[in-house]
Amino acid sequence: MKKIGVLTSGGDAPGMNAAIRAVVRYGIFNNINVVGIKNGFRGLVEGDSVEMSLSSVADIIHRGGTVLGSARSKDFQEKEGFERALKNVKYLGLDGIVTIGGDGTFKGAMELAKAGVPTIGIPGTIDNDLAYTQYTLGFFTALTTVLESVEKIRDTSSSHGRTNVIQVMGRNCGDIALYAGLAGGAEMVIIPEVDYNIDEVCDKIMQGRARGKKHSIIILAEGAGDAKDISELIEKKTGVGTRYSVLGYTQRGGTPSAFDRLMGSQMGAMAVELLTSSVSNRVLGIKGNEIFHMDIEEALSMEKKFDEKSYELTKILSI
Repeated sequence: MKKIGVLTSGGDAPGMNAAIRAVVRYGIFNNINVVGIKNGFRGLVEGDSVEMSLSSVADIIHRGGTVLGSARSKDFQEKEGFERALKNVKYLGLDGIVTIGGDGTFKGAMELAKAGVPTIGIPGTIDNDLAYTQYTLGFFTALTTVLESVEKIRDTSSSHGRTNVIQVMGRNCGDIALYAGLAGGAEMVIIPEVDYNIDEVCDKIMQGRARGKKHSIIILAEGAGDAKDISELIEKKTGVGTRYSVLGYTQRGGTPSAFDRLMGSQMGAMAVELLTSSVSNRVLGIKGNEIFHMDIEEALSMEKKFDEKSYELTKILSI
């Protein structure tokens, strides 16, 4: 293996730069040239790339986002665009590619592998919605960002005696809301994995007020409803002033946590090591602080298990 490519695709996540840095430096250490493919699979279709060096990844481990850029590509999903991507793989002389992203990225990597391009996938998404791995790059940084916002909103919520509904990201996975609710002491979390009853939400708020609690925090996963609609319904049913906040893309940015930097660095190095060992069509994951790898297709076919124990604990601790 003489030359490999690295790309980031889909939504950006803190820790991606740590993974890019590790791929480049571990590759160079093993006498492998590394090419950065810009803007994900779109860059592969368009042949938009840059030769990476030690200096090109200097001072990026602490930066959020991705220095290579990220984008979704419809062209790559079509036959003509995919064939152009394969031609560019040959033109660039790539012996393998490391892809960093979520399920869509892995599906693209799997198609490349089926076409004969050795690939290794690194999970990079704040949603933590990949079933095969305990955590994904960016999740803990996003969780910390949410908690910082919750604490600030709690200050004003307490001052005005209001209920606040805070909407967080995660698509159809409620992990950000669940763990932010548990770590942030929310009165209730509303997530896609569990049906909720608005009357139960309102009862919880009124029970708190009956014992002297002036404010309440409700954390809502974006896949479970709309913060504006739910806040209006709560105010109508309880008579308690209710406001809502949609945290949005602030959750994707910011300095990656130590955990995301460590995981990105370890996974980046292992990805190169696997390619040099002629191992392909694999994705990396983490369980019990151990980095492991498994077949892409098998990983994508797994169904994510809901952390019911943490959900029940959130309910118990918010009585």
